[in-house]
Amino acid sequence: MSFSNVHFILFKPQLSENIGACARALKNFKFSNLSIVSSKVPFPNDKIIATSVGAKDIIKSTRVYNDFKDSIKEFNYIIATTNRRRNKNYKYLEINQLNKIDFKKKVAIVFGPESSGLSNNEISYANYVLKIPTNPSFQSLNISHSVIIFCFELFKFLNKDK
Repeated sequence: MSFSNVHFILFKPQLSENIGACARALKNFKFSNLSIVSSKVPFPNDKIIATSVGAKDIIKSTRVYNDFKDSIKEFNYIIATTNRRRNKNYKYLEINQLNKIDFKKKVAIVFGPESSGLSNNEISYANYVLKIPTNPSFQSLNISHSVIIFCFELFKFLNKDK
């Protein structure tokens, strides 16, 4: 299982500081593949670089897309993240069920805009939908916090046999 097969996609990120913090989170846990789709802020910019701290290399290698479908077309597995269950027929995955994913293949984990998250349209392209368990009366997580939780859980999972 390879860290290099895991790609993190930020769809329509709205705050430079969150993009930088996401890059830092990836580097904290040995991930390096970041994509930005339809950013609401110029990419890259000084705030992104400053917030990324030591992850400037990740910012420099970030792929930038204008179209969501283009950003996901090369992946074998797409995992969409959400803070709420939808009344749709999606395959939900719990954070402790990462063993259902073949990490020898290319995997994309998609995070939505800070204000609204992913729409049902974006989620419809996913093989799995994952919701990080949170307080039911306050489920909204900052995108960078969601990314770092996911990175941590994947880091543990990908290192479990070592």
